[in-house]
Amino acid sequence: SINIAPQGRAYAPSAIPRTGALSFQATTLKMAWRNMWRNWRRTAIALVAIVLGLILLLFADGLIKGSDQAIFGNAVRLYGGNIQIHAPGFREKARRLPLLALENPDALREKIRAQPQVNLAPKGITTGGMISSREGAFAVAITAIEPAVEAANSLQAENIVAGRFLLPEDGDAVVIGQGLADLLHVRVGDRVTLLGRGAHEQMRQRTMTIVGIYSLGIAEAEKISALITLPEAQTLYDLRDQATEITIVLQQVGQEDAVLKTLQTAFPGYEIDSWETLRPELRQTMDTKAAVSSFFGLIVVLIAAIGVLNLMLMAVFERTREMGVLAALGMKGRQIMGLFLLEGALIGVVGAVIGCAIGAVILLVFAQVGIDLSVMSNANMGEITALMGDRLYTSFSLPGVISRGITVAVIAALAAEGE
Repeated sequence: SINIAPQGRAYAPSAIPRTGALSFQATTLKMAWRNMWRNWRRTAIALVAIVLGLILLLFADGLIKGSDQAIFGNAVRLYGGNIQIHAPGFREKARRLPLLALENPDALREKIRAQPQVNLAPKGITTGGMISSREGAFAVAITAIEPAVEAANSLQAENIVAGRFLLPEDGDAVVIGQGLADLLHVRVGDRVTLLGRGAHEQMRQRTMTIVGIYSLGIAEAEKISALITLPEAQTLYDLRDQATEITIVLQQVGQEDAVLKTLQTAFPGYEIDSWETLRPELRQTMDTKAAVSSFFGLIVVLIAAIGVLNLMLMAVFERTREMGVLAALGMKGRQIMGLFLLEGALIGVVGAVIGCAIGAVILLVFAQVGIDLSVMSNANMGEITALMGDRLYTSFSLPGVISRGITVAVIAALAAEGE
């Protein structure tokens, strides 16, 4: 086998190798690697295009997945956690928010906390009722919480705009949303009357002091609930040392199915439901957003693919004379195609490795520092933007990074084959 370099630049075998298939493959790989760096400017341009395209893909993926986690993670926090555990019979009367006490909730909660995906498992009481002031009465869900447990994870606690959040020692204290405060024409320090249905269906009422008002940027969500402490609700609704639900907060949205199966097997005597069952409208919204995000993600992939494809094709078309020399020296068409395909694949692999490394670093940085969305939140952009909060954090997934890198490498190889 004889290697020549026309004008000191091209390397090719003079004929089909006689040393076997493995030797030919090794020679072809060596030739492809040398040809790749022979015109380093062209290769550098191709690598820059691949790296930038891959970084764009990874960052777009990270933003989409990060926004999904922020929006639906906050929605799940707002509407009662990832999973809820109730006593038997709750599902049948779920719309009425029945007060069915759980059996031995403290022992149940300790077992739930043993699950690795579980962040929090606070006890609570939720019942339907009314809240009234001199301006009128409005229907609300009265939710009793454990402030010491939930304050660090509560969406309402993070968005207090007047007063403070509930404290464990609070008695006749209530926290409401800005939308509800506007309806009632009240502010922190004012007194309101809570009327709720007790354990035996009798109506119980108490005058409460507003200690905090929160604003989520979602008026409808701010109008539907009033928060009080669990001990206060236990006294008011004749549920001494009892709870009607345990709310499970997971590390992230998407882990519900695995945890749900484990809990249903471990605690067959309870009704265990995820937010998908209790809040089906959230599932529909999430599916719609996923479809839209996938569409825009596909557009980003196509844009990056067209850029890489165009650059690689131009590089191949510029080398038609070199292909003729290779054919004159005895290489068959499929061997020439294999050489250029291998060269394109090598460029794609090198670009993918560099792009994945840089893209992963960028994603990890923005996963820690986030992107400031305060300008968008100050403008009235609707519920979806409001649920994202003031800062958006990108999502990093090693399998996702690797899959995007493979996609770009394959595109580069196919572009080289297009000649």
